[in-house]
Amino acid sequence: MRLFVAIDLPRDVKEALAALCAGVPGARWVPAENMHVTLRFIGEVDGARRDDIIEALSEVRADGFDLEMQGIGHFETRRQPHALWVRVNRSEPLLRLRESVENAVQRAGLPPEGRKFMPHVTLARLKEAPPGRVESFMQEHNLFRSRAVPVSDFTLFSSFLSRNGALYRPEAEFPFVAAKERDGAAEEEEEIYDPWGVSGS
Repeated sequence: MRLFVAIDLPRDVKEALAALCAGVPGARWVPAENMHVTLRFIGEVDGARRDDIIEALSEVRADGFDLEMQGIGHFETRRQPHALWVRVNRSEPLLRLRESVENAVQRAGLPPEGRKFMPHVTLARLKEAPPGRVESFMQEHNLFRSRAVPVSDFTLFSSFLSRNGALYRPEAEFPFVAAKERDGAAEEEEEIYDPWGVSGS
């Protein structure tokens, strides 16, 4: 199965992003239900490795934070645009979460990610789209800004190809367990643990 780790988005934010999706010939627009912020692309794995990844990701600790998106960008190859996206602000909590996810999947046996993390939400994949129309689209929507999106979990998704495009299915969801909670629980357990029964005497 083909896996990736991502932050899912609320319906109203997906709908606001989907409202941008028009006006570029050669664009294959991403359906609103598939929009997300990828934290780590994993690729093809077997069932045993999937279970290892889930176990490792369940140990990720993070505090909740707000996600904000603003502005439009694109990826290109040899000056030919091949994707349009909305930029996600690189906040410190997001970068810490991404680092924790990366460390977790490496503990599960995956090699390090070689690409630089550039948080974004893909709007379209492009095939022979006129560069001038892509530039016009970016200028028209460059002032786009989403509302602040509270983030309190992340998801491991599987991806399947169908006649109608990619289908994403949640394999496991991981609500945040705050780092402070974890550290506080560990300290409390350390204080309570009394193998000799001295505290009770």
